[in-house]
Amino acid sequence: MPLPFLTADRAFDEAAETALPFDDRDQWRRPYRPGPYRVGAAALLLLLASYVLFAGVIIAAAGDTTAAGVCGVLAVLVIAAAMRLLRMGTWVCARGLRHVGFFRTRTTPWDVVVAARTVQQPVRWLGLPRTVQGQALVLVRRDRQGEQTALLTSHNGDFLGRTTAFERATDSIEVWADEYRPQH
Repeated sequence: MPLPFLTADRAFDEAAETALPFDDRDQWRRPYRPGPYRVGAAALLLLLASYVLFAGVIIAAAGDTTAAGVCGVLAVLVIAAAMRLLRMGTWVCARGLRHVGFFRTRTTPWDVVVAARTVQQPVRWLGLPRTVQGQALVLVRRDRQGEQTALLTSHNGDFLGRTTAFERATDSIEVWADEYRPQH
């Protein structure tokens, strides 16, 4: 089974001479692989879901279909949470930039993007309330009077301990922004 999210880094390695290595630029792509913390958390959630499903089968065999149904619904919710956790991140295509969060997805067309740049600032450590000094890729939008939105940070679940991957991802997104946003 092909896993397209595993080919993102390989595509950049193989096509180092071109800044935008993808042929179909109208397809949404994440220009980096999910980090080990994000993948590990999703794996633990899927492991939990398998235990809940197994418990539901045992409960159904014992004859309590209502409780088995509750276990099944709970397992589906945990699986959906794990899949959404893996889907989180910043995605790009020729139409714009998409920031996928756990509960909300925001799509920004390139024509409202003023800049995408890397800045030094306090960032949240693994999405927790604790902040540390790090780097963030911020998006400056024309329609929000210069308000900056952090897209990626050097201490999130994708890039904690992977500075090279963070630099490659931010450089790639900055190149997409320079390529597709209107020059004023």
